[in-house]
Amino acid sequence: MRLKCIKLAGFKSFVDPTTVNFPSNLCAVVGPNGCGKSNIIDAVRWVMGESSAKNLRGENMTDVIFNGSSGRKPVGQASIELVFDNSDGTLLGEYAAFTEISIKRKVTRDAQNHYYLNGTKCRRRDITDIFLGTGLGPRSYAIIEQGMISKLIEAKPEDLRVYIEEAAGISKYKERRRDTESRMRRTQENLERLTDIRDELERQLSRLQRQAQSAEKFTEYKKEERLLKAQLQALKYQILDEQAKAKQISIRDLELRMESFVTDQVNKDTQIEKYRSQYTEMGDKFNEVQGRYYAIGADIARIEQTIHHAKERSRQLQADLDQTQRDCKEAEENLLIDSQKAEGWEEELLIIEPDLELVKAAEEGSNEVLLDAEEAMQRWQNEWDAFNQRASEPRQKAEVQQSRIQHLEQVQQRLLQRIEKLKEEKANLQIDGIDEEIGQLTEQLAELDLVADEKRSRVETITEQLDQRRNDNTRISNELDQVRSQLQTMRGRHASLDALQQAALGEKNKAVTQWLAAQNLTNQPRLAESVSVQEGWDKALETVLGNTLQAVCVKGLDAVTSVIGNLTQGELVLFDTTAKSAASDAKKAALLSSKVTADWDAAGLLNGIYIAEDLPAALQLRSQLSAHESVITKDGIWLGAHWLRVARDSDASSGVIARKQEIEELSEKIIDAEEKVETLSVQLEEGRQHIKESEQSRETLRREADEQSRRYGELRSQLSAKQVRVEQVSMRRERAENEIREAREQLEQEAEHLSEARMILSEAIEMMGQDTDLREDLLQQRDDIRTGLDQARQRARHDKDKAHELAMRFQSLKTQLDGIRLGIGRLREQTNRLQERREQLIATLSENRDPIEEYKLELDANLGKRLSVEAALTEARRALETVEHELRNAEQGRNRAEQEVQAVRAHLEQERLAAQRFEDQRNAIVEQLEEEDLNLQTIIAEIPEGTEIKPIEEELEALAGRITRLGPINLAAIDEYKTESERKNYLDAQNADLNEALETLENAIRKIDRETRTRFKETFDQVNKSLQELFPKVFGGGHAYLELTGEDLLDTGITIMARPPGKRNSTIHLLSGGEKALTAIALVFSIFRLNPAPFCMLDEVDAPLDDANVGRYARMVEEMSAQVQFIYITHNKNAMEMAHQLLGVTMHEPGVSRLVTVDVDEAAELAAS
Repeated sequence: MRLKCIKLAGFKSFVDPTTVNFPSNLCAVVGPNGCGKSNIIDAVRWVMGESSAKNLRGENMTDVIFNGSSGRKPVGQASIELVFDNSDGTLLGEYAAFTEISIKRKVTRDAQNHYYLNGTKCRRRDITDIFLGTGLGPRSYAIIEQGMISKLIEAKPEDLRVYIEEAAGISKYKERRRDTESRMRRTQENLERLTDIRDELERQLSRLQRQAQSAEKFTEYKKEERLLKAQLQALKYQILDEQAKAKQISIRDLELRMESFVTDQVNKDTQIEKYRSQYTEMGDKFNEVQGRYYAIGADIARIEQTIHHAKERSRQLQADLDQTQRDCKEAEENLLIDSQKAEGWEEELLIIEPDLELVKAAEEGSNEVLLDAEEAMQRWQNEWDAFNQRASEPRQKAEVQQSRIQHLEQVQQRLLQRIEKLKEEKANLQIDGIDEEIGQLTEQLAELDLVADEKRSRVETITEQLDQRRNDNTRISNELDQVRSQLQTMRGRHASLDALQQAALGEKNKAVTQWLAAQNLTNQPRLAESVSVQEGWDKALETVLGNTLQAVCVKGLDAVTSVIGNLTQGELVLFDTTAKSAASDAKKAALLSSKVTADWDAAGLLNGIYIAEDLPAALQLRSQLSAHESVITKDGIWLGAHWLRVARDSDASSGVIARKQEIEELSEKIIDAEEKVETLSVQLEEGRQHIKESEQSRETLRREADEQSRRYGELRSQLSAKQVRVEQVSMRRERAENEIREAREQLEQEAEHLSEARMILSEAIEMMGQDTDLREDLLQQRDDIRTGLDQARQRARHDKDKAHELAMRFQSLKTQLDGIRLGIGRLREQTNRLQERREQLIATLSENRDPIEEYKLELDANLGKRLSVEAALTEARRALETVEHELRNAEQGRNRAEQEVQAVRAHLEQERLAAQRFEDQRNAIVEQLEEEDLNLQTIIAEIPEGTEIKPIEEELEALAGRITRLGPINLAAIDEYKTESERKNYLDAQNADLNEALETLENAIRKIDRETRTRFKETFDQVNKSLQELFPKVFGGGHAYLELTGEDLLDTGITIMARPPGKRNSTIHLLSGGEKALTAIALVFSIFRLNPAPFCMLDEVDAPLDDANVGRYARMVEEMSAQVQFIYITHNKNAMEMAHQLLGVTMHEPGVSRLVTVDVDEAAELAAS
């Protein structure tokens, strides 16, 4: 597969649609700095999925869109398309059938990215997945940008590992491993959630089972409670009915009293209306007299206000008159002062005006003299410039020739020194005895190669043994985990059963427990612990013995009978294990005691109890039973001649015998499992120790092999260095001879140029002597003209200053005179206005004095009228108050009557409310009974006579207590229990599926890790070997190798060690820029030897190299171009000559890149023709 072409549009400086074709495997991109060459490499990285704008030399991803220039507007989107030739079928899978693969990426201004694969829209991951393992990618070793060479060498070990991984083709394995780990995390999370749900569901099932048992009791209690409540409601109804009838009688008595009080209230209202009419008439008369009194008072107040206003007006007019006289006097004084100032300034203007004209005439004369002096100075300057121009030519010529002579002498000296140095270097270039050394190195290399092959074969054998042992250990570890899991489950089951057994056999009454402790019987065994029963008959034995199984076993009852009276409450069963009793023969059927084994008398305790396999068999035997005999079936149905008893699991004490047997079986299994865990643990530890020893042996062999490889590389490097040295010495001797010949020819040419320069210098010095006399005459003329010019300038400046001073004084006086004249006019107008104002105020003051006397006479008359009206007002007020007193008494009487009516009405309302409340309560009882489908009359008829409420309430309270003791009731518990059980079964199946899926994913990761380690190690060894071969070729000697930084091949880093010829540097960072570049080139080409990518892009990687190293670099690229397509950017002529096609990038228009393609072979043919 190879890159066929790149289509750019709107990307960085390539604004116009541009197609870059790559017809051969050696294409060079050339052009000046800043023209957009590197944008081609950025375009390839961008299409392959580069997501960091910083790595594309931008701040955000939209910076790759053309942003405009001085002659172009910005565009809205950028797109790049890569077209690959896949005719060789490099890409497999669904794309193997395509001979041409197209990959396109487009971005818009709103940062929306779109990817296309063969014209079909796809995801970024689809693009990156295609190139996994091919060596291509946005940051792969196949694309080397500017500055990336030194970064590659100085990269961290973890970053350098990425290039080896890509070369090994394990990037796709790592991607699959990440996906698998992600699925494992999700599966583990689902499993944890499922476990929580299952645990919660188990707790709910246990709770629902208890609730279902309580629901049945609750239903029975509720039925009984409903009947009692109905009877209670009926009794309450009878009581309420009697209370309602009594209230109706009380209401009728209150209504009669209410009517009498209302009649009395009406009489009081009639009397009040009479007094109110009289009060209205007297009030109108009083208001009429009061109105006259207020009118006279208003006239008196108006006249008094008018007199006061007239007096205030006279005082204000007198004050205005005094102020006007003062203002008039002040204006006349200011007018006199301004008139005097105006006369003085007019006289001064008449004196200044003639002097100003004389000074202006003198200023014009001095300006004419100054102008003549400046023209003379300008004429001299022109003559001086012309002279200097003529005189500078020989001086400049002399200076140039002196510099030239000095330079030529220096050149001759350097050429002589270089000739001597080249002769000395040529004499030192000797290669005696190097052929013999090359032969010895070749033999040593062959021996080391044989030893290295033997070491590698031993390492492979140990590796196979290790893999086999690891598989065995994995199997043992899995088996050990399984056994441990089973052991943990059995221990948990054992603990649970033991706790249940202890709870079933323990005493539940505190008093009994204390009595047993007092008699030292707490630790005595229970009857259930000392009995064994054949399989299947434990239920029958539990039914027969019942609570007796919890009996405390004692040896004789005589010791405890004396203290049995200390037990005040509770139930206690003591069993005498030493007692014996005669047992009857089993004539009718087998006895239950035949199925029981115990240390005590089981036959006596279980005497007369026969066994039957099932209920029909027991019924057949029932007719033969005597009075003290019975028969019991295998499932616990116990029959006597007159009775039948069935006992099912009802509490924690059920199943104690079966539980005891299960505990014993679990104890045996736990012991076996612990022994097996111990055995497997020993086997696993032995396997691990064997693996550790084998790994140490393998590591020792590997280190020896690495040492042999390193030694092989050093010898190989020495051999290559010596071969290169022979070639270099020959080339250097030939080049030294050519340089000596060229230096001698150049020395002869420089001697001729030196003679010519000395002749020209003599002529220039002679011409400079002739211009000295003329220079002195011109300088004397300059001094004379400059003295006259300075005197004329001083005279003109003096006349100008004096004229300016007189003009400023004349203008100032004129301005002040105009201003004061305007002020005099305004003062005269102001004086006239003030005199007119004074005359008006005198006239107004005389007119204001006459009306005041008339107002005083009118005031005295109104005072007399007010006295007479005031007496009439007093009489009217007295009559009004008398009528008002009578009205108030009548209203108080009516209020008392109204209060009595209100009291009776309130009492009546209370009685009516009480009667209504009784009625509502009766109706509520009837409605409540009807809602429960009960008939009131039927219930009343069924209630016995003399029944009271209190006994029924007490019975209801007791029933409520029983219901309360049942606790919360869930009536839907049975249905819920069935539903949750089905859900529990489904979740158990899901849990098994998830565990199986998790195991499958873990196996997949182990397989991926195993494949990754193998591929990585093989690739590392091959790249290291190739680097050790290429490094001496690139440097002409020295050696380099790769080294792992860690033990685990999954995450170990990689470092590179390089030592050029003659150097013993301790770190790669001590190399120069050129040495780092050559080392990086050797590493990249070593990777390409192993896993050549479809193409390789190099951006000015030859920039730090000299011509000799560029030649080596170019030859290596040309050799590898047979397998790999190279597209490189360069400024070096040697690298350009190597290319088959030259792609020229220009920027004829500012900010816009264009492309010109040249086929080198066709151009050479045209040039030759």
